[in-house]
Amino acid sequence: MAEFATIARPYAKALFGLAQEKNQIESWLGGLKELASVVQQEKVAAFIEQPEKSASEKVEALAGLVGLSNPNLKNFVSVLAEQKRLQILPEVYAQFQDLTLALNHTKRAVIYSAYPLSDAQLKDLTADLQKRFGTNLEAVTKVDPELIGGVKVEIGDQVLDLSLQGKLNALYTAMTN
Repeated sequence: MAEFATIARPYAKALFGLAQEKNQIESWLGGLKELASVVQQEKVAAFIEQPEKSASEKVEALAGLVGLSNPNLKNFVSVLAEQKRLQILPEVYAQFQDLTLALNHTKRAVIYSAYPLSDAQLKDLTADLQKRFGTNLEAVTKVDPELIGGVKVEIGDQVLDLSLQGKLNALYTAMTN
């Protein structure tokens, strides 16, 4: 996956620059989201990996599946198809989304908790994290029962582990060293 991130970065930056120039960031973000989700489907992934299909056939199939009418996005998909890199579309979408958030001085936070958080808990936790990290956050929650209790937060390359599992691991490390 790290390889996909490296490959996708220049494509995402170029597409973002063009979207910004045309003042269509939000609409292109939506189109990329649809493309990314379609490419992750098993049958579509198998189709785009077929070497006997031409790049234009793959582009037309993807455009037809998502109803892609934006000529710039279609050209972008065509470039990816010609370079045999359609499988990086989900990573391009993720990086495009990060660039959009950065433009709005916002970062994406992934909050892992052992149990689902209520709306009030999420709101309070997000407010505390915004104060701690000094930035606006767009929070996404994921349930991870292995945490046992507490939360683990990932913001970019920073990880804040306040989980019971993390504390147990730290205690184990301290006792064995």
